[in-house]
Amino acid sequence: MKISIRRSRRAAIAVALGSVLALTATACGDDGSGAGGDKGEEGSGKGKIVFWDNNGGVRTDIWKEIIADFQKANPDIKVEYVGIASTEYQSKVDTAIQGGGLPDVGGVGAAMLAGFSAQNALEPLDDRLAGSSLNGKLNEDMVGVLKAAGGGDGTLYSIPTSANNGVLYYRTDLFKKAGLDEPTTWDKFYEAADKLTNAKKNEFGYTIRGGAGSIAQALDAAYGQSGITSFWNGDKTTLNDPKNVAALEKYAALYKKDTPAADLNNDFTKMVAQWDSGTIGMLNHNLGSYQDHVKALGVDKFRGIPQPIGANGKRVQVSNPVDGLGVFKSSKNKDAAWKFIEFATSHAENSKFNKAAGQVPSNNDAAKDSWISEAEPTKLAAAALTDGSTSIVQLPYYLPDWNTISKADNEPNFQKVLLGDMSAKDFLDTMADQLNKAQAEWKEQNG
Repeated sequence: MKISIRRSRRAAIAVALGSVLALTATACGDDGSGAGGDKGEEGSGKGKIVFWDNNGGVRTDIWKEIIADFQKANPDIKVEYVGIASTEYQSKVDTAIQGGGLPDVGGVGAAMLAGFSAQNALEPLDDRLAGSSLNGKLNEDMVGVLKAAGGGDGTLYSIPTSANNGVLYYRTDLFKKAGLDEPTTWDKFYEAADKLTNAKKNEFGYTIRGGAGSIAQALDAAYGQSGITSFWNGDKTTLNDPKNVAALEKYAALYKKDTPAADLNNDFTKMVAQWDSGTIGMLNHNLGSYQDHVKALGVDKFRGIPQPIGANGKRVQVSNPVDGLGVFKSSKNKDAAWKFIEFATSHAENSKFNKAAGQVPSNNDAAKDSWISEAEPTKLAAAALTDGSTSIVQLPYYLPDWNTISKADNEPNFQKVLLGDMSAKDFLDTMADQLNKAQAEWKEQNG
């Protein structure tokens, strides 16, 4: 279901975000009639609110723990938790925006923010933050990312909870046994992928993401190898630059050669579970799966390091979205919804959430807690983004159609590339054409 979600905005803001530390449907709180554009009400600050988790299942346990803490501190507010899989979240919200049934509060990450705000579904949060105990306590880069991703006028529609970053996980025991160097460069990555593969024994060097969420990982591999450091060259995207085409061809050629055939349909949960089974050498994911690997393998059998360095000696990564929490404008109890966001992003609760998720906290005090230095991938990822070794290619989250273009429109095409039914050039040309048109329209509306 593709919904037109563009609308005019007057003021334009800079899209360059700098180096970021980046990094169902149920009734709404009162009567279940909330839809995009409804003004809602401030409410009494008491009663029931509905919270939609945008990574249900994966984060359900930690959110239920935070909700229990919140309800203990706020006995007059009851939070109804609804966990929605990340692959289904956008369509659930879009459907509720059109037909009613939005929650009071929900996960609103950078990648989907412009689409929701363009449909007038989100409550502006600038004034609430300014008058809150959170003011000055949140990472400025993450706040800046979410302001820029909102669609063009600099309004803050989501309070950041965490930043993520791409990580190359590799099996230290398998590498040592095979006499391989750590995969710190792309050349060493490809060498290891090939050497660790023995298909007859069901052993593979790498697992590639071919199912839901595949595009960001594919772009990370393309830009990481090409060394191109900007998503735009003037008014045209660099996505289909010949260097990116060649890089993606090489990366996609790993499928079924050095990866399992099942990778074609694997989303991140299946991919992570497959890697944790113990017969695959490397996995590209993000900080969020670190705890899963610790539980499955222990800390001695793997490492999580920043993405490989390119031929020019530099590391290039695409930006990973900052995640956050937003209040839906149709809520009949916005005051209670805001109290929940304040609580969830406070020092103690934000630290608890991100320790469980393995991500970088948005609360500055939480980011200083000792567990971060103990979680090596988080520590290394944070260092890579601040020591000058890494260039970030900022993806155009501000485009209202970004999430649709990068998911619904092109994930099936990437599967065709893996199967050999579509060339890497045709795939990137198709996506580039869509993005160039979306960028031109955005500039026309915001110029």
